[in-house]
Amino acid sequence: MKIIILGAGQVGGTLAENLVGENNDITLVDNDRARLRILQDKFDLRVVVGHGAHPSVLKEAGAEDADMLIAVTNSDECNMAACQIAYSLFGTPTKIARIRSEPYLDLREKLFINSEVKSSDAKPRGGFIIDELIAPEQLVTAYIHRLVEYPGALQVLEFAEGKLSLVAVRAYYGGPLVGNALATLREHMPNIDTRVAAIFRQGKAIMPRGTTIIEADDEVFFVADSRHIRAVMSEMQKLDNSYRNIMIAGGGNIGFGLAKRLQKNHSVKLIEHRQERAEMLSEKLEKTTVFCGDASDQELLNEEHIDQTDVFIAVTNDDEANIMSALLAKRLGAKKVMVLIQREAYVDIVQEANIDIAISPQQATISALLTHIRQGDICNVYSLRRGAAEAIEAIAHGDANTSKVVGKQIGDIKLPPGTTIGAIVRKDEVLMGHDKTVIQQGDHVILFLVNKKFIGDVEKLFQPSAFFF
Repeated sequence: MKIIILGAGQVGGTLAENLVGENNDITLVDNDRARLRILQDKFDLRVVVGHGAHPSVLKEAGAEDADMLIAVTNSDECNMAACQIAYSLFGTPTKIARIRSEPYLDLREKLFINSEVKSSDAKPRGGFIIDELIAPEQLVTAYIHRLVEYPGALQVLEFAEGKLSLVAVRAYYGGPLVGNALATLREHMPNIDTRVAAIFRQGKAIMPRGTTIIEADDEVFFVADSRHIRAVMSEMQKLDNSYRNIMIAGGGNIGFGLAKRLQKNHSVKLIEHRQERAEMLSEKLEKTTVFCGDASDQELLNEEHIDQTDVFIAVTNDDEANIMSALLAKRLGAKKVMVLIQREAYVDIVQEANIDIAISPQQATISALLTHIRQGDICNVYSLRRGAAEAIEAIAHGDANTSKVVGKQIGDIKLPPGTTIGAIVRKDEVLMGHDKTVIQQGDHVILFLVNKKFIGDVEKLFQPSAFFF
């Protein structure tokens, strides 16, 4: 596929890294010549220096015959204009834009139109032609909310409209399954079907087998019916109590959205350093207690009973402020701390410190982008372990004659190395991916890949032959 990426920042650069090794023709566009040179030398891709929304720059980047334009510059306005120009002047088939501003997102139905909808409109209407919209703040808010709903989880990802979940937990000494083989999981939970999709031990992937012994400190990824997640987690570790008291540092879009979601079922306090913003938040968040102050102020944290806080969540725009306030909150007695980290270089550092979960908005954005980029009928893609692995939800189409998977038992499917089928969702039924399970037309198949270089092979597996209609 020929793909143009506008913006060579953290997201654009990471996305290029994800796609360049998958037989894609990638062109990266940015004003920063030095940054482009670094990425060009590192990944051997084509670069164009210039403003992403200028017609001449888009033409130089190859918009006339590109399959896809992905606009992830730091300017919403540039991303919107670039998609519109790519549609109007060059007829680029697929246009994806990252939009972060709440005023634009609040009016998304009026402002943004999918090109397919545009072509079928009986009454043409105005609006920016954008096929897919990525809103990072909303993605991160939903992600943190899921972590709060499942205390102790490192990652919680939903598939098939929430029917199935993939959860990452760290196995601890004392967990019922620690020291035992995976095959005993069925004995521990005879009425719940689950499947361990992957295990990471000291940073290295281990392909799970029935004889695999779970060790303390293993990072275990398992899939299960979303209704049974807590029960399966209890096999790996002592379950944390449900979070009740929550403190949020930062009243930006993420902090506001998170408080709005959590205040219904939790006791929420929010700290915002800007007086005017704090007053506005106080008016809009009726059940949240809002304070104007510095989240790194030890006296303020003590006054607000940080020692009784179940989870402290730092989501300001400042990585250093997030890290320091979270470390202070943990030292003063907060049971768990989560930190939003923009700079990838900081993620490893904070995970070695006394911080429970580091959240990368870039990875949430990359996952959403990959969902729209992957070929075949791929309807969900999640980037895991900071891009080291991927979880994919693919829909099986065709029949035994036209499909490489339909009508076949999982054990007979030639999966690429390091790939496992974790589960299948068939209408409202959740089935674990056992060797004898037969895949049917329309099944949602959840796969886990620990080696991303085989992504193309997985996509081809789920592309029916030309004789399928």
